[in-house]
Amino acid sequence: MSNLFQKYKGVIRFILIFLGVYILLSFSYHYYLSWSEGKDYYPDYVTYKVAHQSEKLICKMGFPVDVELHEELKGLKLLVHNRYTALIVEGCNAISVIILFIAFVISFYQGIKRTVLFVLVGGTLIYLFNVLRIAIITILYYRFPQYEKILHQIIFPALIYGMVFLLWMYWVKQFKNQKEVNE
Repeated sequence: MSNLFQKYKGVIRFILIFLGVYILLSFSYHYYLSWSEGKDYYPDYVTYKVAHQSEKLICKMGFPVDVELHEELKGLKLLVHNRYTALIVEGCNAISVIILFIAFVISFYQGIKRTVLFVLVGGTLIYLFNVLRIAIITILYYRFPQYEKILHQIIFPALIYGMVFLLWMYWVKQFKNQKEVNE
């Protein structure tokens, strides 16, 4: 049994760190969501910011857009040309995706400076890409409402998770290269 643990020490270490960080950040995020209920920004500050930043981007793309509260569904409606086109809820703010990203990156720790820098840069890229993704999906919903299901359930999740996967692969390659340099 000792040989088995020794043989898979790296894998076990990765799994334990990943789960520990993921659970800690998920509980922290859950606490943040509970804390933010009833505050000035609806449904929470990050979702509010994502909706309004998406609104600004859609406007820059030449589409008149407004943001309205949707209290029944706990979200913010995006209206293009006064037509209810998309709903931004807490799950649209990419925080859960960023938590997953961070847990993976920390599991392949490469020193405090490199790891923190990559978490900050990667998390920012994911956040910005998500705002762009919401702006594009809103315009596509407006132009092609018949494709809403495939856009929302397949194409756009594949894009954001694809980006996260590419960032992970870059990080793992850097980890492997760093490990080879150290040996």
